[in-house]
Amino acid sequence: MKIIIAGAGDVGFHLAKLLSYESHDTYIIDFDGDKLNYINNHLDVFTKRGDATSVKHLQDLGIENADLLLAVTESQNTNFTIAVIGKALGAKKTIARINNPEFLRNDVINFKDYGVDFMISPEELAAKEINLLLNQSSFNDTVAFENGLFNVMGTTLCYKSPIVDMTVKEAKDKFNMVDFITIAIKREGVNQTIIPRGDTCYKINDQVYFSVPNYSLDKLYPIIGKKHVDIKNVMILGGSSIGKKTARNLCRENFKVKLFERNRDRATVLAEELRHTLVINGDGRDLELLEQENIREMDAFIAVTGDSETNIMSCLVAKSKGVKKTVALVENMDYINISQTIGIDTLINKKLIAASNIFKHIRKGDILALANLHNIDAEVFEFQVSEGAKVTEKPIKDLRFPREAVFGGIIRDGKALMSFGNMQIKPGDNVIVFCLPEAITIVEDFFK
Repeated sequence: MKIIIAGAGDVGFHLAKLLSYESHDTYIIDFDGDKLNYINNHLDVFTKRGDATSVKHLQDLGIENADLLLAVTESQNTNFTIAVIGKALGAKKTIARINNPEFLRNDVINFKDYGVDFMISPEELAAKEINLLLNQSSFNDTVAFENGLFNVMGTTLCYKSPIVDMTVKEAKDKFNMVDFITIAIKREGVNQTIIPRGDTCYKINDQVYFSVPNYSLDKLYPIIGKKHVDIKNVMILGGSSIGKKTARNLCRENFKVKLFERNRDRATVLAEELRHTLVINGDGRDLELLEQENIREMDAFIAVTGDSETNIMSCLVAKSKGVKKTVALVENMDYINISQTIGIDTLINKKLIAASNIFKHIRKGDILALANLHNIDAEVFEFQVSEGAKVTEKPIKDLRFPREAVFGGIIRDGKALMSFGNMQIKPGDNVIVFCLPEAITIVEDFFK
């Protein structure tokens, strides 16, 4: 595929990084020469300095032969303009990053008529991510497939977990009444992700990802040494668009929400819009104010101000006051990997979530869903198996599947099935696969 990315910021860079593992012709255009130089020094892609709304610049990049144009600059209006111009010049598909979620729920204007095939809102995606995290409070990462028939759950192992110091095989033998597959381990202080085998040993403070069918979800808690905690009372720091969307979503699910916003005018507007949220005009970093608002009685603390350091420090304070679940929004992607070492349950980055969501439009094969795990530069796919696909030719144990990937489960006729070695995958199955970047192309070939 020929792919043109307009915008060399965090979203554009992460998309280019994901694409660099595959044989796509990838071009990035941006005004910022420093960002382009950084990309040139780290990734194998083509770059061009200039205005992505320029017809001449787009033609110089061969827009008429582009399979996909990704407009992911910081400006919503610029992204719309780029997509419209690119489509008129011959791009087969266009995707625009937007800030206003109203466009996503619009049923009056068909934006495809104007050249924008798909739109994506990082803020909307981040708010949905926070909702999922609060509904599975003992886990710091969660992805649901087929309305929860299968779930990928991430957690950090503590000393209470009985599987610490066991091998994967020993844990499976001891807890044979529970259906689960360990798909990945991120070890403290180690950058490389471990695709576990039978002799892989669980260690304390490991960030472990399990693939679990819905009927075994409750049985997983004793294995990780934690209890399911009901989240009812939530405190949100920051009345940003993510804070507002999160509060609105949570109130719809009958959570009790308090939201702190320093700016008086902004707080007034939020109080009018969020009728079921208690909006407090004050600085949520003020310990005395937090105590007055009963932070010790909160089940969850969500920090989504525009300052990453404020969000991190506020969550650490909330944790010290006994809050069970903390989630901090961070702008710097480098922070994502440190959540398991600093004591915050989950760090999220809206741009990383957006880039991963956009990436599914680039994938080959019959992919139904795609998710990116927070602490790992890898993906979880849900493939629909077509007739004649290589993956149906032999039982799983004989497929010579790459070691950088692992099957996470199978959904057949609305039922969750475990993907153990003797299982034969059939056409029509939905198959969950965890995959490191270097094996994505090989895995996709199995589903062709």
